[in-house]
Amino acid sequence: MTFKRWMYRDGRPHTLAKVLNAGWARIHSLGLLPNYLVTLEVVGRKSGKIVSLPLAMAVVNGKRYLVSMLGNDANWVLNVQAAGGRATLRHGITEEVILTEVGVSQRAPILKEYLRRAPGARPHIPVDKDAPLAEFEQVAADYPVFLVRNAH
Repeated sequence: MTFKRWMYRDGRPHTLAKVLNAGWARIHSLGLLPNYLVTLEVVGRKSGKIVSLPLAMAVVNGKRYLVSMLGNDANWVLNVQAAGGRATLRHGITEEVILTEVGVSQRAPILKEYLRRAPGARPHIPVDKDAPLAEFEQVAADYPVFLVRNAH
């Protein structure tokens, strides 16, 4: 098992991953890194508190997307769904957004671009980043993809 998969065993971030995610979320929020590295903030469905985490955004045909490398049961996915898609992105600026889940049939090219941009996600998605789209289509149902739209 690779180190990155170990940090997220059982599909949840363990202590080290939580600490690293908190640090990266702060760094992404500052806008110092490439603009596809963002901090997602969403209201926790159980706690009611703002939950922040670092994500890599895929851009395909000029549209922005967020992908869950941990699949359908990732906390941020469940929180976004519970919040009706309302969230905040930070990357030097603060942007109120609506996240809309993309249909499974449209996910393959987005997943491929996501793996190109997010090397840390590669151990979690069982397809090589250079694989043909047909291989991404086979796993697309397991990895939620959200279209990012400005809320205003």
